[in-house]
This record gives sequence, structure tokens and C-alpha cells, in this order.
Amino acid sequence: MSKKDPIGFDRRDILKQIVTVAGSAPLSPNVLGATAAAATVTMQADAASAQASAPSSAPSSAPSSTLPAGYQSLGPDEAGFVEAFVNVMCPADNLTPNGVDCGLATFIDRQLAGGFGQGENLYMHGPWKQGKPQLGYQLPLTPAQFFKAGIAAANAACQTRFGMDFDELVPADADLFLRDLSAGKVSDPRVPLSEWFNDLAYPLFVQACFADPIYGGNNDKVFWRMIGYPGLPATHTRDMVEFRGKPFPGAKDPKSIVDFS
Repeated sequence: MSKKDPIGFDRRDILKQIVTVAGSAPLSPNVLGATAAAATVTMQADAASAQASAPSSAPSSAPSSTLPAGYQSLGPDEAGFVEAFVNVMCPADNLTPNGVDCGLATFIDRQLAGGFGQGENLYMHGPWKQGKPQLGYQLPLTPAQFFKAGIAAANAACQTRFGMDFDELVPADADLFLRDLSAGKVSDPRVPLSEWFNDLAYPLFVQACFADPIYGGNNDKVFWRMIGYPGLPATHTRDMVEFRGKPFPGAKDPKSIVDFS
């Protein structure tokens, strides 16, 4: 979002305080108030995608493709939304490139295409009932399906409000729209959009920032450098004791999984 919000919190200050996010840790969205209607959005999107990529009797000079280059899960409209989303949340400045150049969209796409997004650790056989908050995720959708349903619903809300999709908004309007999503000011009868943003989209963004670069985000360890995190050496107990509360010399050249492979 914008570097400074209306109540005085600096975006970079917030990011610098988030130092416990692990890229390999499973995300556990606390999505509440689930209804099976959310599945309709995903099924409609899947059907439209299938229809668009189906063979046509009319000749076509353009090759058919369901996924943009470099993406494993996100379709063209979804990739456009995610790229705009990460660029609004992480605009280029003197500390980092924009979100796309930091690899944040790539990280999100890979998570959705992998075990997390496909719901490998979720029980997906119902019954689907509205659960209590402590029961966690209760939607009849995999995280990838829920993520894409949220994009479709958010774009529909953008069309109603601005007359265009999210990735076409000017940065100020896009920033305001994301704030309203987070605050529960944007609603959709099929998808709980505030839960979608706060419990799925935003946590994925944070993970993309601070995960090991091997997972697609945090290119060149840019966020580790920003907060002074040394990477894997941070797990050395002796260093944790010796440098607690002090700058760690190795933070200037953080080490990732690849560096030890």
C-alpha cells in the first residue's frame, strides 16, 4: 500500500517488524462464515477458462494459452490482479524494487500451484457448515480456489465502484480499495472478501516478502537485507545468544538454502 497510511504507520516499519515469517511454514487462514456459494465463483471462472481454451471450428491465428508465461496456477486476469496487488503493497522505493520485481507474484503463484494451494493438508469431504472462529478454515474450496474466487469477486466490486478491473486502477484508488477490503467495507454475496484479504491474500504477501528466495519471492534476499536478517545462520544458537539485540555481521550478506546446497 502507500508508504504512509492515514494513522501514521510507515509501510516499511511494519515490514521490518515482521521477522518471524518462515517461507516453508504452512499458511493457516482463519476464514469464517463460509458458504458453498463461494464455490460458484471458482466453477464459473474455471468453466469460462475451459471454454476459452477449447478448440474452435473457426480458424485462429493466435495460439491458445491458459497460463501466462512463468505462471503455474494463475490465469491471465488473475496474474494481472496479483501483479497489481503486490506492486501496490510494495511499490518501488530506495529500499526495494516493486513487488513483481521482488518475485512476490511468482511466490504466490507457486504456493497456489503446490500442496498448500491444492489443499493437501485439508479435509475436503464436508459436511460444509459455518464453523466457530477456533475451528479455522471451513470453506468447501482449496486455498487456490478460494484465492481465485476472491480475485473474481474483488474485480467485480472494482467494476461496480470504478468501472474497471483492479489492475487498471491508478495506484491511489488501488490502495484505497485494498484498505477497504481489509476493513470489511467491500462485500460480495458469494465470497467473504475481508476474510479473503486478511487471512489469505495478505498473509501470502508477507510470506512472499520474507520467505527463502528458493520459493520464488524475496529476490536477491532484498527483504532480509532490509531488516538485517542473516538467513539460515540465524538458526545458530551461539550466534543468537552472542548477538541478541545487536546487529549481526552476517546480515550484510544473508545466506539462503541455495547457498548451502
